[in-house]
Amino acid sequence: MYRAIAANKRNTWIIMVFFMVLIAGLGFVADLYVTGGGPGIVFYAVVIGAIAYVAIQYYSSGSQALSMAGARQIQKADNPRLYRIVENLAITTGLPMPKVYLVDDPAPNAFATGRDPEHAAVAATTGLLEIMDDAELEGVMAHEIAHVKNFDIRVTTIVFGLVVVVGLVADVLARMAFFGGMRRSTNGGNPLMIIIAILAMILAPLLAAVIQAAVSRQREYLADATGALTTRHPEALASALEKLGEYGRPLKRQQASMAHLWMADPIKPGVIDRMFQTHPPIGKRVERLLENQARF
Repeated sequence: MYRAIAANKRNTWIIMVFFMVLIAGLGFVADLYVTGGGPGIVFYAVVIGAIAYVAIQYYSSGSQALSMAGARQIQKADNPRLYRIVENLAITTGLPMPKVYLVDDPAPNAFATGRDPEHAAVAATTGLLEIMDDAELEGVMAHEIAHVKNFDIRVTTIVFGLVVVVGLVADVLARMAFFGGMRRSTNGGNPLMIIIAILAMILAPLLAAVIQAAVSRQREYLADATGALTTRHPEALASALEKLGEYGRPLKRQQASMAHLWMADPIKPGVIDRMFQTHPPIGKRVERLLENQARF
């Protein structure tokens, strides 16, 4: 378990390096397209802008994710049941009490966010509270507290910010290729650069999605195991997961860039989406919990 936590900390830096290389590559392509050479002013503008954006995201993406989800902070008097469960889990794990949020949505789900345990927040939907009994709700929130304990939220916060950066840069590159290509087609513009720009625009978000999915799947398994260790009741978490599979539905406010933060995939996947799912199959998660319940 401790090796997994240490690996998550290392993954933070590996992910940052990968995405910065990807962003630098997009900047280089943009520079080639605009100036015909590189690296130049466009390249450095993209890289410096990306670094500044990621730094801002590191400190603000937690609140941004909560805002995108439509979450509102609650105190104990607002929802004693949810608040006390989170409070007891924080005491059990020896972590600072995270801020507790509620999302008004009939889709059952939950997520954790923040850059570290001292700045963490957990959120649950009203739909989750309706279908879970106390033991199951404790299992779900233990899973989310596990993300805090294992420093998963630091990794996912950075992934969240960098996926947005890649999308923004790729979008700008696509506009440059489309509009700039049309203008240059009348005065000898280089069609090869237009093709390169379009390919970079398509492939960069796909690579970002692959990394996002790979990181998320493994952290979900780890959080399930850590949550079960915390409550010593893996059957309750397994039952909660089965209910999420049975009653699950897309959230009203779907955001692909923060899909990896949720307990269960909040977006109804299409054929292509299944290739980049950020969550392991619920059946597989339940199977792992029940197979290893004697170890918890």
